[in-house]
Formats: sequence, C-alpha cells, structure tokens
Amino acid sequence: MDVNTAIVKALEEIGVDHVFGGSGQVNASMLLALNKSDKIKTIIIQNEQAASFMAAGYAMFSEKLGVCFATLGPGAFNLFSGLAVAYSDSIPMIAITGYTSAKMRGKGALNESSGLSRTPNLQAMFAATTKKAVILEDPKYLIPTLEELIYTAFEGRPGPVSLQIPKDVTIAEIPKYRSLNIGVPKVLAEDNLTEEFCKGFAEKLNSDNKPMLLVGYGCIRSGAKDVLEKLINKWQIPFASTMDAKGYISEDNPLSMGIFGSTGDPGANEYFQNSKALLAVGNCFAENATFSFNPNLMDGKTLFHINIDRHEIDKVYASDYRLVSDATPALENLVAYLEKNNVPALPQNYAVKKRHHEADIPEFSNGKMHPAYLVKLISKQLPENAIIMGDAGSNMLWLSEYLHLNKNQWYQNPGSFGPMASDVNGSIGVKCANPDRPVICACGDGDYLMAGFELLTCVKNKIPVIYIIFHNNDFNVIKKFLLANFGEQAFMDIYNPDYVKYAEACGAKAWQVKNGAEFEAAFAEALKLNQPCIIDAIVDSDVYPTMSISKT
Repeated sequence: MDVNTAIVKALEEIGVDHVFGGSGQVNASMLLALNKSDKIKTIIIQNEQAASFMAAGYAMFSEKLGVCFATLGPGAFNLFSGLAVAYSDSIPMIAITGYTSAKMRGKGALNESSGLSRTPNLQAMFAATTKKAVILEDPKYLIPTLEELIYTAFEGRPGPVSLQIPKDVTIAEIPKYRSLNIGVPKVLAEDNLTEEFCKGFAEKLNSDNKPMLLVGYGCIRSGAKDVLEKLINKWQIPFASTMDAKGYISEDNPLSMGIFGSTGDPGANEYFQNSKALLAVGNCFAENATFSFNPNLMDGKTLFHINIDRHEIDKVYASDYRLVSDATPALENLVAYLEKNNVPALPQNYAVKKRHHEADIPEFSNGKMHPAYLVKLISKQLPENAIIMGDAGSNMLWLSEYLHLNKNQWYQNPGSFGPMASDVNGSIGVKCANPDRPVICACGDGDYLMAGFELLTCVKNKIPVIYIIFHNNDFNVIKKFLLANFGEQAFMDIYNPDYVKYAEACGAKAWQVKNGAEFEAAFAEALKLNQPCIIDAIVDSDVYPTMSISKT
C-alpha cells in the first residue's frame, strides 16, 4: 500500500467523509487514491484558499476532522488563511500538502519551498500557523505521524496541523498498514480546584450579586448544551452569549439577554454592569466582547472562568476562580455540587430584557431596505435547525444584533482573525458536515466578490447553500471608521455585477430583491429548491449597526 492510499484509508477510518483541495503535480497521485474511495467525497475547489475555509467550516459544527490538501509551493501557501482561522478559532483540521523531494532541494525545483537557495520556507510558515507541522521524510513513519498529528489537532484546545509529503515519498510503499489509535482524553480540572470553584460560585449565587453566565464558542465545541440549559433553568441564572455562540441556547429562553459586548443587546450590557459575579464558559474575552479590552470591565466583579486553554485564563482579565477544563465536565461538576448542597435558585424574572431584535425597524432607509429589517425577515423565515454564517463586515454586526434564534438555530461569524470570504467558503464545508441542516450565508457584497466563483463548486457538487448578499456597494464598516476618525473616506465603493445573470451563468438560481415582500418570496422559494441560490438584497449603505469605532 502506498502513502496516498494509506492516508485515504486512515481518513475513512476516523470518519472523514469530505475533503477539500486543488490539483497540482506533487499531490496529483493523491487524487487517484481519493478517486477510489467510496466513503470520501472529494471537493475540488476553484482556489486553494477556499479549500482551507471549507475544511474549517466542515469541522466547525461537527466532531469531525477538517481536511484540506494542495500541491507544494503556491498551492500550499493558499491554505494559510483558513489555517489561521482554525488556529484562532479552535477548529481541528489537517492540511496535507506536497513538498520538494530531498534530492531536488536547493536547486530551484518547480514550486520549491524548502527555504534553501532563496526559496520560500513552507515548513516555517506552517509551523507558525498550526499546532504542529511535520515533513514526512520516511514512509515507514506515516501511521505514527498521522496519529500524532490528528491527536494534536483534537487534544486540549483544538486547532490545525500540517503534513507535508515530498513528491517521491507520496508514492512510496509503506512497510505495513495498521489502523490509527487515537484516544484523546478530555481536559479535566484538578479535583481540589473544582471544589474551590464550585464552592465559590455557590456562595455568589444570590440575587444581591446578580450573577450572570456568559456562553462562549467553547461550549459548542464541547457539546455542553444540555448541562448549560440545566444550570440556567434550574438555578434561574440570566445569561448572554458571545457573538460566536449566539443561538446555541435558545434566545426565547426567558433568561436569555442576547449578546454581550460592543455590539451587544442593551439589556445584556446593562445587566452586566450591575452584576457582581460572572461565570464565563468557553470564551476568550475577545475585543468585541470586552469593549476593546476595557481595563475596568471586571471592576467590582468576581470572575469565574472556565476554558480548555490555560493561556486564555487571566490573559485579558484576572480571574478569581479558574478551571482549565473542557466545558461539559466542568459544568457537570458545578451542577452536581449545587444539587448536593441544595443551593437555592435565584428569584425568577428579575433581569430586564432590552434586545435589538425587539426594536421597531422601518422597512426602508434612504429609499432602500434597512439592513436590520432584512435581518428580521431572515429570522421570521429561518427554518428549524438552520445554521447561518455571517462573514466579515457590517452584515455580520446587523445579524448578531437583529437575528433572533430560537429553534436550535445557530449563528457563526469570522472570529478574531476574521478574514473576509471565510464564511462564504466555510458555509460550503458546514453544509457538507451537516447535510440535514439548512445552511445560509448572509454575507456582504465585498465578502462575496472575494470568493464568488466557489458557487461553481456548489453547483458541480450539488451543495445547497443559500447566499443572501447584503448589497450596499461599499465597505460599510471601514467607511464609518474613516468618517468617525478622519471626517472623510476614500476608495470605499464596490462595483457589483448582475448577480442574477452571474448565478445563471454558473448554473444556479438567483433573485434580486428591493423590498420585504420580494425577499420573503425569494427566500421561501430558495428554501424549497434545495440547491445553490443567491438572493441579491439591495440595502442602504448609510445606516450603521451599533459598534465601537476607535483608532487603536
């Protein structure tokens, strides 16, 4: 069995059913091995960057490993944006790329990236963008190398890894194949620290302290929904979420205050100001969630922080009680302690809700659809179990503020690294991993234009993602930043194509909509068609979501 065949067999055995990549001379033989697989669907993309974003999306809302692949040199370099997303946002993923054969290094071989003789240093780049990067020099080490890399991708705080295979090694025979043995233990806090943490929280669990729970994306990765709902409902704890955990716990829950942070719901932000005890679970206190790292944000509060990564605890704010732990077992221990000690629930309904989505928004502004009104229409028709992806820009902020999620509907936006087009492409991977859930990408026109040709990938592979384009013809957030700080703006305009004709040329269905009735009709039809679609929604560019604007 050669290296290519062994890699495909190993991926099949660990449950990978989609991989994303592009063709190239060095990895061409791997395509032949993938073509023989009846368990893995190979998605060939228009640009390798898209493959990395798709692989990240594939792992984002699943327990599967995201896999992207490319040839060496330029192909491999195109994967870095998606790897950076996975590294920043805790997504388990492997990039499998080519590498120059040993006997050819330093001679300027085609696409060489060994770092020798003034060639780019691919290994150094991957080492800086992943948890671990390995060059496989000897085929006999393939299986233990795969075990180590996949273990590393899932171990502790998840993230991406890199496997680079020289051209001559990729077709070499391995001495003996065996199944991978990957047993990743959960990260568990020490018992004495758990006892101290639980006792401290129980003492603060009273109405005088106005305790608050902040739900982060780590809860999604951990699958902590059931224990979170038990903690919230049994002890009547008001909660908010970070932007990337929006909707994980139903926003119809009487104790939901929406999102906390710079773009957060007014009620959540007001309640936080009065709270004296914060339980933060699976979050990293990102810039948006901390009002640009406000140094006084935690003044007068007792902070209880649970995170799987010890480096995230005390990174921004010093915690009074901390658990380095997977979210689910930490919360299960907390619930068990509160039950064992008969800790009473808080009084009901003492948190005042003020949420953006409850505001009365006009349909039109300056003769065009108001973006918040469009988001409210999306909420109205969004199917049960839907996953909606935001992508970078004002559309992301309008969605986080005015989208109302209540039927196991989840929302995600680019994280701290935050590249444009990551979710335009990532939504394709999300759909591949969640075929029974509707997937909608509500992106800006700037986002879509960076990656729009992947619509062809959707059409070719029958991946029914619905794209709702917030068409405002400019880079809305950056324009506001320039106007607020400098009193003028430049080069903020976007030149858009006719998206209906473009979609038709790609073999997809599209509509342009200019009012609510047109949008509702188009969205309803798109949901019924179960095929790739574009809804080109014309929205006002001169209204702005709530956000902090700072030069620093």
